[in-house]
Amino acid sequence: MFVFQVRTDGADEGCVTFVLHEEDHTLGNSLRYMIMKSQDVEFCGYSITHPSESKINFRIQTRDGIAASEPLRSGLNSLTEVCRHVLHTFEAQMQAFRDKEELMS
Repeated sequence: MFVFQVRTDGADEGCVTFVLHEEDHTLGNSLRYMIMKSQDVEFCGYSITHPSESKINFRIQTRDGIAASEPLRSGLNSLTEVCRHVLHTFEAQMQAFRDKEELMS
């Protein structure tokens, strides 16, 4: 994933559109959900410019002058932790299933 920040000169750092390349709704909707959980975020949304393009325009608007890059970073970290937890739980359950199958054989 390549992330580019799009902002006009002199614009507020709390209202930024990020362009995420090689991504789609899978990351867009999950990341939007994680970012919107923050009290510091006033608005977060994304759009896909065209179905044939694999990039997302991701808009974040914050409160109280907080830079929009902070909720983005925090949301990505939170989403990574959720994915790690899901993977760990899945692997543990698969191992338990395999162990049970071996006992029954």
